[in-house]
Amino acid sequence: MKNKLTHSKYIFITGGVISSLGKGITSASLGYLLQQRGYSVTIQKFDPYLNVDPGTMSPTQHGEVFVTDDGAETDLDLGHYERFLGISLHKKNTHSAGQVYFEVISKERKGSYLGKTVQVVPHITNEIKRRIKLYDGEYDFILIEIGGTVGDIESMPFLETQRQMCYEMSSQDVLNIHLTYVPYIKAAHELKTKPTQHSVHTLMQYGIRPDILLCRCEKKLNKDIKQKIGLFCNVEENSVFDVTDADSTIYEVPLNFYKSNLDATILQKMGLPLNNLEITEWEKFVNKIKKPKYSINIGLIGKYTDYEDSYKSILEAFIHAGSINNCKVNVQLINSEDITKDTIADKLKDLDGVLVGPGFGNRGIEGKILTVEYVRENNIPFFGICLGMQCACIEIARNVCNIKNANTKECQQENEEEEYVIDLMDNQKNVKEKGGTMRLGAYPCKITDKNTFAYKAYNQLEIQERHRHRYEFNNKYRDLFIKNGITFAGTSPDGNLIEIIEIPTHKWFVGVQFHPELKSRAVTGHPLFINFIKAALENSLEKNK
Repeated sequence: MKNKLTHSKYIFITGGVISSLGKGITSASLGYLLQQRGYSVTIQKFDPYLNVDPGTMSPTQHGEVFVTDDGAETDLDLGHYERFLGISLHKKNTHSAGQVYFEVISKERKGSYLGKTVQVVPHITNEIKRRIKLYDGEYDFILIEIGGTVGDIESMPFLETQRQMCYEMSSQDVLNIHLTYVPYIKAAHELKTKPTQHSVHTLMQYGIRPDILLCRCEKKLNKDIKQKIGLFCNVEENSVFDVTDADSTIYEVPLNFYKSNLDATILQKMGLPLNNLEITEWEKFVNKIKKPKYSINIGLIGKYTDYEDSYKSILEAFIHAGSINNCKVNVQLINSEDITKDTIADKLKDLDGVLVGPGFGNRGIEGKILTVEYVRENNIPFFGICLGMQCACIEIARNVCNIKNANTKECQQENEEEEYVIDLMDNQKNVKEKGGTMRLGAYPCKITDKNTFAYKAYNQLEIQERHRHRYEFNNKYRDLFIKNGITFAGTSPDGNLIEIIEIPTHKWFVGVQFHPELKSRAVTGHPLFINFIKAALENSLEKNK
């Protein structure tokens, strides 16, 4: 979309009282509404943790690692931004305190500060400000989500930077939105505003006055409560909005914000015209999520199943593909460590399709391999992503190609003679140092045959998909797999790396080395997920004739 304003306007989104109030969904929803009003929008996430990025953090603690086209390992909120805005973001959209401090300390070691004492103010705050302004002038709106909760010691430099920008810029060029919490005490039948008051007072101690308050609450705020919050928080009553949970799906949030005139209030405060809003397609998308014609059961097999955010993009891709197929996708998260020969039939019964998910390490891998064997033999639609695809290769090698000791180098056992159908394959990737063997970001893939599940999904022979893995299919076994009926439906452009495997005689059996869930978008979905859900739906209808 072409930039319409002469300069960028900034909106800061902070959170208070408790974490997990939904700053990411809030930022994405506001960005979408401004975008549909005809303005160009990007969103940046500033996380206060000292890790350089979440790449080494446990999925059960931090959720999935979302990977951008240019290979940045980021917070899962970037996934929300991309899914709502329908655009691809980059390294410049994600920043951690670890990156900021690393940059400043590196400059200090090089003597860049000319012997000055390096301090949080101005050196850390200037580096944060530099990063905030990386997109300055490129977009009408730059939304800045500050991670964590106001009052956290880690967030202080980011809030100080926000204060400085409010001081330096015109009041119509910067806006502060504070997302807070108004708890409902059931015993007293009351909504309590004190936590919100304390949160705003803490924010104001940093020199930041919120322009808009978004109050997460179980019940709507009446006029008296809004007046009270406005009075004690120094915010106009009509700038206090209640934000209750969406009835069915997070994709209702933009519609709820629109109904409450939140986007109109933002534009009015920033002195901008309220252009016409195009939201019809989004409403249709949400209605199909809320009132689907069909329902199916999909098993998601992984080892991080205790924490749903570990597979956030996959779960959202199911929602997108379900809406497009007019179908509710009931996802059963199944821990692969619980799958054995004795339990597998019971664990996978009543499933219309199975997705074996990504992951690292050998824990739970045998359960994934058993799952592939079960769905292959019982002709159940199968989708393998990254490690899931590699597990499919191991299972096929063992049980179809008769390589009983087939395995992946990632799970090699001491004193075991194994054949690695999945290996580091330095010679295939032209990488000499082990530390550089992770493939991150978007890579091209050519589809080898029009008579494949992959081509029927994409309807094109050249695609781009995002990767996050270290191991590859071992070309030593290519001919044997082909001889046993396996189709290599996608490869790198030079044909050297296997990207997609299929069993053409199966109802739908596709394993991909990449992460298609990262490119699934609200309304449009992703071709592979759409076709997988379509195959699972056909399987369900066939079973229930």
